[in-house]
Amino acid sequence: MTTAASRTELRALLDELHDAATARVAAIDENLAELRADRRGDVADDEHDPEGVTLSGEWSRAVALEEAARREIAEIDEAVRRWEGGTYGVCVDCGRGIPIARLRARPFATRCVTCAEKAGV
Repeated sequence: MTTAASRTELRALLDELHDAATARVAAIDENLAELRADRRGDVADDEHDPEGVTLSGEWSRAVALEEAARREIAEIDEAVRRWEGGTYGVCVDCGRGIPIARLRARPFATRCVTCAEKAGV
């Protein structure tokens, strides 16, 4: 599959991505707390305010970003479990090694490029 150095690089990349996604979730949680406080405030006509984004729109955007970050964390956690189980970097469909270039681009990939294309992902 990969050399020891590239495996170390990939594990560090997984850890960095996990830390970054966790920080995004924390920042979004803070934003949601502020929005929650604003919603409790006396906002007369937020939905028709021509000055900017509505609280509801901002809330929806923040929730979607948080969900995406949480999905990314789950994918990274699963990659770490594969790492610990000795199957990281092995295609779940064909059993061949996933090329290092693909793992660098998408460290939590579960399929090689050929199998990913076949699966439509």
